[in-house]
Amino acid sequence: MFMIGEKVVHPMHGAGVIDGIVRENISGTYQEYYVFKMSAMGLVLKVPTANAERIGLRALDEASCVEEVLQKLPALPAEMSGNWNQRYRENLERLKSGRLLEVAVVIKGLMLRGRGRSLSTGERKMLSAAKQILISEISLTQNVDYHVAEQEIDEAVVPQD
Repeated sequence: MFMIGEKVVHPMHGAGVIDGIVRENISGTYQEYYVFKMSAMGLVLKVPTANAERIGLRALDEASCVEEVLQKLPALPAEMSGNWNQRYRENLERLKSGRLLEVAVVIKGLMLRGRGRSLSTGERKMLSAAKQILISEISLTQNVDYHVAEQEIDEAVVPQD
């Protein structure tokens, strides 16, 4: 169980803080919810405490783990299926896994694909969501501004010579 004030990561939204734990009556049944708040985006979610593990809510990674992902980013494979539907499904599964390295693979693949040709609307949205997940975790673990974290990612994907 997470505590109020604890930094956690939602696999599809990114890192934030447990702002509260509330008990609400839904259709005659009381359930407890984590109030998950992302300060950078102003997003507030209520996550059922009973389903938090199944959803993939996890503790924030250590700063060293996040730094390791950034260091591995330039060498990560960027091959993706040529079939849009298959590529989208594979990338969605990577995001749902909640693993930061898998999120980084999605970011690198879509950023490089977008350099050669334009991304579809769905892939642009997916790239934005994937970057949001990684940026929010970098921002919270390294205590840096959102834009600084985004620049770190961009430079890791396409290193400046």
